[in-house]
Amino acid sequence: MKFALFSLIQNIPNPVTGETLTAQEKFQHVLNQAVLAEKLGFDAYGVGERHGAPFLSSSPPVVLSAIAAKTSHIRLLTTVTVLSILDPVRVAEDYATLDHLSGGRLELIIGKGNDPRHYPLFGITEEEQWESLAERYALLKQLWTEENVTWSGRYRPPLTNVTTQPRPFQPSIPVWHGSASSPLSTELAAKYGEPLFSSNSFHPQAKYKALIDHYRERLAYYGHDPRKAIVGSGASSLYISNTGEEAIRRYRPYYNAFSNTEAAKHNQSPFTSLEDIVQHGPALVGSPEQIIEKIIDYYHAYGNEVLSISVDGLSEAEQREQLERFASDIAPVLRKEIPSSVWENEKRGRDITK
Repeated sequence: MKFALFSLIQNIPNPVTGETLTAQEKFQHVLNQAVLAEKLGFDAYGVGERHGAPFLSSSPPVVLSAIAAKTSHIRLLTTVTVLSILDPVRVAEDYATLDHLSGGRLELIIGKGNDPRHYPLFGITEEEQWESLAERYALLKQLWTEENVTWSGRYRPPLTNVTTQPRPFQPSIPVWHGSASSPLSTELAAKYGEPLFSSNSFHPQAKYKALIDHYRERLAYYGHDPRKAIVGSGASSLYISNTGEEAIRRYRPYYNAFSNTEAAKHNQSPFTSLEDIVQHGPALVGSPEQIIEKIIDYYHAYGNEVLSISVDGLSEAEQREQLERFASDIAPVLRKEIPSSVWENEKRGRDITK
């Protein structure tokens, strides 16, 4: 199994220490975290995209460019790029530039996003999100693979003989499809024969498994080999302690603080308590042995080769503690137990249809 660390750059007062970071301090913490992730052997670092408090992650290509300058080999992900609201020309230019600045370490995870506040900001309705995503992604692919593009559609002005610059550094920038709530996301991934990344954050395993199963079924429909499907999975909270009881006790203030944000309420998680999401959901809160057992259980359900985790919300010292424990106590076991060919030998743009 391969491991990605990601951040939505959530900036709320620390419920344990009371510390409140300025936006500038928070950005520096994210840069430090990415450098630490590379040092600890994580395979990738991701920055999400949100357009409202308590998140500061409205400009992932800018943040990832700063991370690229401070790192040398860790893969750089967008978790996710909210393509349903973005101009594909701007996306093509920004991320091709980042691809060059990072030496070809970029991979996009695209999606429609799960925060409805961004729709009025960018002039579309929530009802249009899936149609918008499909149209914009088709154009983005065309802009990255063709020159002198002439195009017309619904969600941006027509193009005539356009060649975006710069061209991507990689022969093909890898694109994953983020999946959280609808088979429309898995349908789009299957249509293009591209990897799927399940959010696996707020709901029971069965909901996400159904979407992943749908993805594999539709891969076959579109003529791709579902046995070669690449799946990644997120996770809910990470907090490691010597015992499960200690982990729950130490993590509870952070869980309570985030649960009270408007962003968390929008997710409409069915879990009623921290104990409930630890026992029946995707939260990785417990002893190393308990967390390893849960990750393997989810792997048997999903077949995911990549796991992404986050330590957003913790103090910087606790973030370091958690990442160091994950890297020393959990990752080595899972790398041995669960095979993964993703990012082997820095292979670029692997095509799952071949």
